[in-house]
Amino acid sequence: MSRETLKTLFHPFVTEAVALPETGSRYLFLGAEAGFAKPEGFAAELTVVQDFRPEFRRLEASHLQPVPTVDGDGYDGALILCGKHKGVNEDRVAEALQRVKAGGIVLIAGAKEDGIVSVRKQLDRLGLEPQSTPKYHGVAVWFTVPSEVASLLSVLAAKPVMVDGRFETRSGLFSHAHADEGSELLASRLPTNFDGNAADFGAGWGYLSVMLAEAAPRTNRIDLFEASHEALEHAKRNLAKNCPDLTARFFWQDLTTEPPKEKYDLVIMNPPFHEGHAAEPSIGAAMIKAAAESLRGGGDLLMVANRGLPYEPVLAQHFKQHGEVCRNARFKVLWAKR
Repeated sequence: MSRETLKTLFHPFVTEAVALPETGSRYLFLGAEAGFAKPEGFAAELTVVQDFRPEFRRLEASHLQPVPTVDGDGYDGALILCGKHKGVNEDRVAEALQRVKAGGIVLIAGAKEDGIVSVRKQLDRLGLEPQSTPKYHGVAVWFTVPSEVASLLSVLAAKPVMVDGRFETRSGLFSHAHADEGSELLASRLPTNFDGNAADFGAGWGYLSVMLAEAAPRTNRIDLFEASHEALEHAKRNLAKNCPDLTARFFWQDLTTEPPKEKYDLVIMNPPFHEGHAAEPSIGAAMIKAAAESLRGGGDLLMVANRGLPYEPVLAQHFKQHGEVCRNARFKVLWAKR
């Protein structure tokens, strides 16, 4: 997120196009990111909400006391940062409508590439009569919360999605409409005779963990590590539903900076390979290093990656042995032994 967009978000308060909140008032900040500065006179108590662990930790480092999810209602207003996903943006607006009292202000900001124009048009179609102003290469949009919001929530709130009739996901999660093709390829190569402790790095909504438990019924335990709090909550439900007898533990962690504290016999992973629209193999490289440090001597890593990503030198650096299991037109499955 550009610091400019954070400035866009607070600009209507600076110009007093939106009244500055008074002492004793409470505002939500959904999708909050570090680096913002409240304008002079902004006296509201801010509840800062961030589900993504790396950004959550940056907010913590700024002493802003973030929370991954929000409880309660009766807020006087809400601030929302747009992201890249239309479903997430609309769901954050729905969250604000549920939490902010009638007559309160919801203020949203984003650049055009963040979908702010789409959000503004949707609010207009829903009769919320949004106002807006461009500033700092972005647009700020705001509206007043009406007294009746049920019909708005039915349009805006993210709907549960069922994958293969047995996995619950929702809009905004990685590959929420179907299992990722790379994960499916890796699932087809999971061991069937495994009986130790495994870790699923970047577990998402739990697909690979369920596939491992089903391929190797004698698996002793699977620990799931995921940076998205929302995805991890779905993983908990999906593991409980599909593998009720499996011992599973769940860790909301950024594996690039928060390594696991235990040792494993097997690590499986489909690491994220981009940040925004740009390929960022350093994320996968950091997760490979974390996997090496988390495996017992003789332990195994099984991972899937886009064919063009250069992970083999990283595997060579951190493992005694490594190689390729298989590949198709888009993905490759790699193995390594500690």
